Amino acid sequence: MRGRWIGLGAVALALVAAPPGRATAGLPTETLRPAMDQVLRILNDATLKGAARAPERRAALRAVMDTVIDFPDAARRALSVHWQARTEAERGEFVTLFKELVTYSYIVTMEAYAGQTIVFVGEAEHDGITTVFTKVQGRQGSPVPVEYRMHQRGPRWLLYDVIVEGVSLVANYRAQFNTVVRTSSYEELVRRIRARVAELTGPPSAAGLDNRLARRGTAWRSSATAVTE
Repeated sequence: MRGRWIGLGAVALALVAAPPGRATAGLPTETLRPAMDQVLRILNDATLKGAARAPERRAALRAVMDTVIDFPDAARRALSVHWQARTEAERGEFVTLFKELVTYSYIVTMEAYAGQTIVFVGEAEHDGITTVFTKVQGRQGSPVPVEYRMHQRGPRWLLYDVIVEGVSLVANYRAQFNTVVRTSSYEELVRRIRARVAELTGPPSAAGLDNRLARRGTAWRSSATAVTE
């Protein structure tokens, strides 16, 4: 299950052609759909392909993700009980690092999952949680259910978690972060996140390795989101 998450998560956040679905499209859905379409256009843009254009391509993808993801809230949820003990300066630093980790973890794996499609199934609100339901269809196999948890911040609807086959992105990060803090320290967690971000933002060859790992379906710890090693 965990071995599948990084690939499916990359697809879920954006790497999909999103054909018109029969879903009931409310404001959350109408926030996600154009963002997905925009990412697909960036990845298919011939002028942005190749290692030499990686900085421009990554900047364009980052800009789209910034419009739909509530990074501060997701970071707080991922750090969980350890958030309260942090100073304001530490919280600001952690949000920045978490944003880099999440953003580049997906950017380096997106191209490996081109050709997938997503259908918007519907959206619902239950116990104060708004969820957009989709199904991702690959070239083979059964469709995979992917849920987007969203909330409203002022006039905007923002994404704060993605659930693939019942497995939460935030919960996976929370488990990793908690392990590091409890067995070592918060400072060690920050060090490991910095090191992982440095890998992800390094030369294209490093990104290529992550793509190959993802395509082989390696274990969660070998995937682009691992920070506990």
